[in-house]
Order: sequence, then C-alpha cells, then structure tokens
Amino acid sequence: MSVSAIIPAYNEEKHIGQVLAAVKRVGEIADIVVVSDGSTDRTVEVAYGFGVRVIELPRNMGKGCAMKAGLDNTSASTVLFLDADLVGIQPHHVRALLLPVYHGAADMALGVFCSGRGVTDLAQRLTPFLTGQRAVKRWVLDMLSDDVWNTGYGIEMALTRCVRKYDLKVMEVPLYGVTHAMKEEKMGVMRGMAARLKMYWEIAKQLRM
Repeated sequence: MSVSAIIPAYNEEKHIGQVLAAVKRVGEIADIVVVSDGSTDRTVEVAYGFGVRVIELPRNMGKGCAMKAGLDNTSASTVLFLDADLVGIQPHHVRALLLPVYHGAADMALGVFCSGRGVTDLAQRLTPFLTGQRAVKRWVLDMLSDDVWNTGYGIEMALTRCVRKYDLKVMEVPLYGVTHAMKEEKMGVMRGMAARLKMYWEIAKQLRM
C-alpha cells in the first residue's frame, strides 16, 4: 500500500521544517509533497532542503486548490494531509494518525489537538471535523467533484460532509502536545484577523450546503 503526505503551505518558513522533520521519519510514507500556495517567503527553499517534492503554485489559490494540486501529483492509495504550521508534531503523532487508515480500520482519520494549547485544544474539541490533519483513502478523495476543491478552507467541511453522506468509517486520533501557530501570530493582529474571517466565511459557505 502506497502512502503520500501532502502539505499545503503558504508562507510557512518558520514552521514547515518541524513538520517535514517528523514526516521524514515515518517509514510508511513513501512520498512527501509540499505545495507552496503562492508563498513569497523561504517556504520553498526550506522544503527543498529536506529533499521532498515541491509544487509551486503561481499565486495564492486557497487551501483546497493546494491540496488538490498535491493529490493530482500522486497516485498513492492512502493520502495524509498535514498543515505546515504545526508546533510540537513528532513522528509518533504522524504514525498514530496514519495507521488506522493504512491498516483498514478507518476510511478517514482525523487528528485532534490535545494538551497542546488551550485555545487550539478547545477549537478542535468543539469542531474536530474542521481539522487539517487527516489520513484518507484515495478513493474517498476521488469522489469529490472538482468544484469542491475550490472552496478554500471549506474543503475540510466538504470532506466531512462526504464521509457522512456515505456513512464511511471515521476515527478521531488525539495528537497530544500538538498545536499550531495562529494567524494573528504569523501575520500580525489586523492581517491575521482578516485572514481568520476569510477562513470562517469559506467554512460557513460549506456549512450552508
């Protein structure tokens, strides 16, 4: 069974190295693809430094498009999606998320932050279906129409709606000690808040469907 890890990234030079260091140490993962979603910092350079495949999108097209670009460039039967801004991620977290799908116990596994940081723990406890950390069977992803991938952050909700519609096997996997950098920390308060509102809007549009 082949496994690809796809990591969409937009200006994540400060954090993506920690994510790649963890993923590179997981033997089940044969292929690692970083999709730079129009990054203007050193994200691409850092990724190349880890010897992984890098896809550079010409402009910022949104998370869903970045994920689809990675998916279109792999034929793996199991796909692992990870955010590029994770903090505290270790190889054992990655394996715990991957193995339920790899061994056939689930069609999709959701990684949920625990004991990492209060604000991110709470957000994922309330809405685990919005997590960006997922292991998924390829055939599940292939059921999504092309327009669904153009929904930005709404892609997480679209994936959740798909597995609920077809009553697929989903497992939640606690990721103890893992959190992520918040938008306000990465971009500053005003730009971060604007980016967060945009994210919420993209999610809300999917919730209404």
